[in-house]
Amino acid sequence: MPAVKQLLRDLIALPSVNPAFTHRDDPCSGESRVASYLAKLCGKEGISFRMHEALPGRSNLIASLAPKSRRKRTVLLAPHLDTVSVSDPGQLIPRSRGGRIHGRGACDTKGSVAAMFTAFLAMARGSRRPANTEIVFAGLVDEENGQAGSRSLVKSGFQADLALVGEPTLLRAVTAHKGDLWLKIRTQGRAAHSSQPQHGDNAIARMARVVSMLEGLYAKSLRKHRHPLLGCATVNVGMIQGGKQPNIVPDACEIAVDRRTLPGETDARVMREISRLLRTNGCQVQMEDWKGAPSLAMETDPTLPDVRRLMKLTNQRMAMGVHYFSDAGVLAAGGVPSVVIGPGDIAQAHTVDEWIELEQLETGARLFGRFLEGLE
Repeated sequence: MPAVKQLLRDLIALPSVNPAFTHRDDPCSGESRVASYLAKLCGKEGISFRMHEALPGRSNLIASLAPKSRRKRTVLLAPHLDTVSVSDPGQLIPRSRGGRIHGRGACDTKGSVAAMFTAFLAMARGSRRPANTEIVFAGLVDEENGQAGSRSLVKSGFQADLALVGEPTLLRAVTAHKGDLWLKIRTQGRAAHSSQPQHGDNAIARMARVVSMLEGLYAKSLRKHRHPLLGCATVNVGMIQGGKQPNIVPDACEIAVDRRTLPGETDARVMREISRLLRTNGCQVQMEDWKGAPSLAMETDPTLPDVRRLMKLTNQRMAMGVHYFSDAGVLAAGGVPSVVIGPGDIAQAHTVDEWIELEQLETGARLFGRFLEGLE
């Protein structure tokens, strides 16, 4: 069985680009190569596993270690298997230099996969398996796009007492993160020849006022309310599309808006407050939820016994929050208390020259091992 360093190198060499970022026939597309590789390692160790289809042709790997006695609790290790796109084939060649391992997914999150799976294998081989706690490893698909892997796992009725969700946190236990709501907002106008624009109604001009309201007055209002770990909610207009050519008054314009939510906010309330602001200021729009899935901000009680023990292992006195979204939001909304933790720095995620420090990787494997050994 490979050590954690070699396991990560093997995983980097197996492309698992989320199909949302590739064309249908791209040889780098899909998580199946990584899932199959990990499944073979489970088979060699006699570990029970199954493939749980989340999307056609894309399955989570679910492996489990039964407790010595009748199961009373379940702890889940849940890193994701997919990565963002590959811009250079060299990103799939793992490279070690300067105490770092470079390659696509090294940080986000094949480093977490390698560290968690190494600890999981060590527990399977050892004699200190918990008496009352089932340990489940779930290699999840589609985190980088629609979180179909975690959503399908929750939909299947899966429950656990705690999930450790693998993301690069520098091995700090994260108990809260923001949710992510994507909205489409559309303004409708009337087309006309640009030589006589007074006969038309410019949808782009209408949208300019909407953008000004969102990035100005609305963004300012969000800064009035702060979460102790996450700060304030945010809004960003990330895309705009309108018009056909310069000599036609545009009859339609559309923007895409990213609204990061805080625990306690509902998507319906957010949409109502944006609609009310725009309507009050004379902006007529059509608005819809682009993703069609809840934003799912996450907050887990840091005083839970397993969370306290994990924070003690990481030498943390205070809970920690992050601004990005993860599978933890989906799992927590499904009734599984979740903590985000993993080796690596989020600053390296999605970069051209993605890397993780070898010391972080090895420390992560030991940390997860100690956590699992301490389960009852």
